[in-house]
Amino acid sequence: MTEILYRQYVGESDLPHIMALVQSELSEPYVIYTYRYFLHQWPQLSFLAIPAGSSEPIGVIVCKQSMHKHASNRGYIAMLSVSKSWRKRGVASTLVKRSVEVMRRHGVDEVVLETEYDNAAALSLYESLGFIREKRLYRFYLNGKDAFRLVLAVPPSELDRDLPRYMKLSPTDTIFSYPVAPDDDEVSYR
Repeated sequence: MTEILYRQYVGESDLPHIMALVQSELSEPYVIYTYRYFLHQWPQLSFLAIPAGSSEPIGVIVCKQSMHKHASNRGYIAMLSVSKSWRKRGVASTLVKRSVEVMRRHGVDEVVLETEYDNAAALSLYESLGFIREKRLYRFYLNGKDAFRLVLAVPPSELDRDLPRYMKLSPTDTIFSYPVAPDDDEVSYR
């Protein structure tokens, strides 16, 4: 079995790979400015999965974290994509766990996302990680499909030892640090 390496987004050189993965696997079209909106403001929350010995990513997650209605520190999974030939190997769950872990370290209260209501694989993945269906969003996507909004409540940092096992990274997992500008007022660092 091929080892898969996970690393954070490092800059514009990653953008073509991310766009290719997302465009080939997700139904929603995004313009380059959408990618840059997330990647330039929250680079520390985006990860790529790359097979050892390769330079081509086979999985990506793109996220953000900001205050929601001035009341809660909310993470958002904007895009998650894994090449079809690499699915069912834990790539998507590892990408989600890594992003949620970085958000948790920055005081996130909850993580939300939307996925197509009939995407059984995505719903199964997120529900296995503790996400619950919050509501159905009718005709949410440009293709006219409905979506489910899913939410994950994230326990405070001092309760780390009580995190559910499925949300913990193994001792061999490494979270690579990416410097965040101290004047970034979009993210709460409590």
